[in-house]
Amino acid sequence: MDLRRRIPLLRWSVWRMATGARNITRTGQIGDGREAAVVDYVLKYARAGDVDDVLATIDKFAYEKSMLINVGDEKGAILDAAVRRADPAVALELGTYVGYGALRIARAAPNAKVYSVELADANAANARRIWAHAGVADRVTCVVGTISDGGRTLDALASDHEFSAGALDFLFLDHDKDAYLADLNSILDRGWLHRGSIVVADNVRVPGAPKYRAYMRDQQGKLFDTVEHKTHLEYQSLVGDLVLESEYLG
Repeated sequence: MDLRRRIPLLRWSVWRMATGARNITRTGQIGDGREAAVVDYVLKYARAGDVDDVLATIDKFAYEKSMLINVGDEKGAILDAAVRRADPAVALELGTYVGYGALRIARAAPNAKVYSVELADANAANARRIWAHAGVADRVTCVVGTISDGGRTLDALASDHEFSAGALDFLFLDHDKDAYLADLNSILDRGWLHRGSIVVADNVRVPGAPKYRAYMRDQQGKLFDTVEHKTHLEYQSLVGDLVLESEYLG
């Protein structure tokens, strides 16, 4: 692995990302156009209808063009394995970004309906173009909104997409880290998880979700059985990260 891949500070796109950090929570994007650029890159270079090639092309863009804030290839393998263990019929992702995480879920669970909740209309539009190019648009759906919007998005999932008690087999948290615990609790309040449902949370160490991690530690063996996967922050091998995989025991 070359130094530019291993050490992110050698990459100019990482410095641009740091200066645009405020944009992420407000707009869901870095602010320099990289999210639209990766869509153009995928449509130009990835084979249409080939999920593997679309994912590899996004990874190539993130390593060689501009760093992206999706789960990435190393942590994506942890996500894949968790999805396969859950074998979901219905999966929900919070935080679509460019559609990478939902695409990995769709690949690992080819019979699942995958829903992804996204704050930003622009990200939703980008993800839909990537999903269509990958050939999975018929079973991956983006819902624009947030779980913390007073129930509107939760109500839409229930009324428009038939989310109901015990219907959710897999949940992937990869959005605002400060919202992980509150949003999980909102989903628990709806009763959508069932015994054996799996919840995966990215970036628990960096940028960090300390309240979520503390909750899962407190609930170990009670409401959840959690494994902490030690890994690295996306698209580099210098900064460590944690992915939490939690099986619901309720």
